[in-house]
Amino acid sequence: MTAIVKPTFRQSLSAALAETRLRLLNISRYPGQMVMEIIIPIVFAAMPMLLGRATAGADAEANFRANTGTANYVAFLLIGSNVFMIVSNAFWHIAYWLRFEQETGTLEAVYLTPTRSTTLVAGVALYSAIRGLTASLLAYFVGCFVFQVNPLQGDVLLALLFILIGLLPLYGVAMLFGALVLKVKESNALVGLMQWVVGFLMGIFFPVAVLPSLVKAIALLFPPTWMVNGVRSALLGVGFFFERWYLDWAVLWAFMLFMPLFSIQVFHRVERGIRRNEGVGEF
Repeated sequence: MTAIVKPTFRQSLSAALAETRLRLLNISRYPGQMVMEIIIPIVFAAMPMLLGRATAGADAEANFRANTGTANYVAFLLIGSNVFMIVSNAFWHIAYWLRFEQETGTLEAVYLTPTRSTTLVAGVALYSAIRGLTASLLAYFVGCFVFQVNPLQGDVLLALLFILIGLLPLYGVAMLFGALVLKVKESNALVGLMQWVVGFLMGIFFPVAVLPSLVKAIALLFPPTWMVNGVRSALLGVGFFFERWYLDWAVLWAFMLFMPLFSIQVFHRVERGIRRNEGVGEF
């Protein structure tokens, strides 16, 4: 009987970092794609921004302040669109990595090695976080320059902390989405649907407070909702959900402790079901 050797933490870390390096090397060969990831969130935010200027005219800032707590609708919308791009990329990269491995038949090879698939997912998540943060930060600064607003107003450090703490629960949710991709063997339709649902729940163009009570309760169970509101509150002073930044931060910490562990368990359970009952080769 062949003994199964479990990799050490150092070996698992090395495998995850190798996956990250592979994907960073690959994207570095396509600089045009990175440029587009900087342009897209600016254009995404510009559409409602210009529509608001056209319809509200000189009263645009006053009307926006009355409903959101800040007159700086430019930064409000840019923050929403850029955090949305980080979230969307998280789902996109995890889903398409798993689907690509399925379609090329290399997922079976992963199951035959001592390295767990979740180790490689962690490597993809690190790559996605580096890529998403870099593009979104550049897009935010470029967008603020184009529309002539100060990108460094408010508590920048606190805003960055909300983003960084929110990444772990975000990729935990993305792993749940990856488990769904494994189960239904489809990524394109799921990612397309996910983008609309995520954008709505996060409130990328509006404060979550305006949502109906039931929808708002669902939105508050979604970690990126706390990310985007935390960043807006830190930079623009729109108001934290629990009045104080450390209370909202504590919620993100709770998500950070729970969501990755829960997602890993669900992911492994789906994997076991596929390997045992359905066959990993039926894609």
